[in-house]
Amino acid sequence: MTDRTTWVITDGKAGHVTQAMGLAEAMGFDTVEKTILPAIPWRWLPAAFWPRGVSGLGGEVDLLSGAPPDLIISCGRHAVGPALWVKSRGTGRSFHVHVEHPRVDPRRFDLIASPKHDGLEGPNVIPVMGSLHRVTPQKLSAAAAEFEPRLAQLPHPRVAVLIGGNNSVYRLTSAVTDQLADGLHRLTQEFGAGLMVTASRRTGAAEEARLRDRLADLPCMFWGGTGDNPYLGYLGSADAIVVTCDSVNMASEACSTGKPVYVVELESHRDSKFAAFHRSLADAGITRAFDGTLDRWTYEPLDETARVAAELRRRMELAGCAT
Repeated sequence: MTDRTTWVITDGKAGHVTQAMGLAEAMGFDTVEKTILPAIPWRWLPAAFWPRGVSGLGGEVDLLSGAPPDLIISCGRHAVGPALWVKSRGTGRSFHVHVEHPRVDPRRFDLIASPKHDGLEGPNVIPVMGSLHRVTPQKLSAAAAEFEPRLAQLPHPRVAVLIGGNNSVYRLTSAVTDQLADGLHRLTQEFGAGLMVTASRRTGAAEEARLRDRLADLPCMFWGGTGDNPYLGYLGSADAIVVTCDSVNMASEACSTGKPVYVVELESHRDSKFAAFHRSLADAGITRAFDGTLDRWTYEPLDETARVAAELRRRMELAGCAT
């Protein structure tokens, strides 16, 4: 433990919490999570339009009361205004880093960790490939050891299959599900693979049921959302990983393992920042398109969380903030 303090300020969305908490854990300060949603009308307005000195929290301003912390980590657009308000109360004490593009003047922050595919530049901007997260080698090793007894009957090589689903850009259709199932059949039949499959809420009941039915006769463990989440156990135990393209977080976590990562393309109606992100991974030799084959290749594990934390410590020291 340390006498340094961090406030993690987010809107509570899982992707935002994961990124901000991953960075907080890498810093190692005493951490307090602050989940906020600005009051009306502030939640409707981009933070760029907020007057300085406005918390945006209305009657919930007590949530951010008390001595400002040494470090503020915010993530998500709803966190921008409240975090800047906390920073303004700190009279220079609080160092503020925002994760993701803040959509306001970058000079208002001490540091910004923004995805490369967002194109934000500046002296206080660290371009990040993918997203920050909470996955570490230590967590993966511990989860794999804990999970191993449940996988005793599953053959090697073991392949973790991480299924997302529909979002504003991608659709998981029945045709995609069938194509994925065909590829997974090939993994088991030609390569002797055992499958560790997990679906998300965005997968949808119909496509999850369709995939379960197609994989029913294969050596497969399929987690559907009840009981302990085996996600880290899957990643830690896998010899290779198959992941759908709809989640930057999920792909980033898979690529942090250093294991071969295959990406499943979903149906899309337009080009997007997701596509730019996946092109960067493929161009770096980290991922390949999933085609039902199983190969081995090596790459430097994608550990952007540790890289950002190291730069954050350096800049805090330069700013006179002991770390």
